[in-house]
Amino acid sequence: MFGFKIVSQYEHGIVFRFGRALPGIREPGLTWVNPFSDRLRKVNMQITVAAVPSQEAITRDNVTLRVDAVVYYRVVDALKAIINVQNYTYAMSQVAQTSLRSVIGQSDMDQLLSERDKINAKLKDVIDEPTEQPWGIRVERVEVKDVSLPESMKRSMSRQAEAERERRARIIAADGEYQASKRLAQAAAVMSADPAALQLRLLQTVVEVAAEKNSTLVMPVPVELLRFFDRAARSPSQAQPLSQAQPPAAEAVGNHSLPTAPAVPALTSPAGASALTALLNAASEAPATPA
Repeated sequence: MFGFKIVSQYEHGIVFRFGRALPGIREPGLTWVNPFSDRLRKVNMQITVAAVPSQEAITRDNVTLRVDAVVYYRVVDALKAIINVQNYTYAMSQVAQTSLRSVIGQSDMDQLLSERDKINAKLKDVIDEPTEQPWGIRVERVEVKDVSLPESMKRSMSRQAEAERERRARIIAADGEYQASKRLAQAAAVMSADPAALQLRLLQTVVEVAAEKNSTLVMPVPVELLRFFDRAARSPSQAQPLSQAQPPAAEAVGNHSLPTAPAVPALTSPAGASALTALLNAASEAPATPA
């Protein structure tokens, strides 16, 4: 009635006289305006939070998504916000929706899911460009809240992730087998230099198997036979020829003296093998004596 008005701390006042905006801004506190010719319009300068409804759009890699976001903005120029735009709150909502669709169409699905910071910064620049200078509204922050994927895409991504984990598991297992084979080859080279090491390893394996107490171990081949074959393979050139072999000795059985079987030459030399073949042929051609 008397023209006294109160402007809050978070507000700025604009005075219109006969429909014309007066220069200057009324600061917070008690102010007076002409009650007959002036009208005071208050503008909230606080940060406003506006939720952007879910927007369904197609990404650059042809995937249909639904994305919703949140916009944080505030008025930096009260005069522009009142004069240049009719309803800046509704205008900001529409700009945010259209900008969100535009940014989704220019991005890939992987970027929307993994590079949220870059998408938020790009969306902020797109929304802030047409609002700060002409409208006096500054966008402080934009965040993408949720990205909704179709069910078919979720199943495809789960299968892809499972295949990737299986691939990594197979690579790790193959790498382990490769390293183990190299170690086994080195161990075999060390054991081949000393035959006793191979025998000790065999006995250690027997001890480990017997420690379970739930199985029976049968070894039909003695270890000495393995040692004999190893010695024969190591020194094939040291075998004695057949001509230098000692004559068979005679054994006395009762009143008769029977010749013993000739010593078997080493099988590793060619002479020994031919002599053994001749001896077997002679034995097969000899006539059988009657009882």
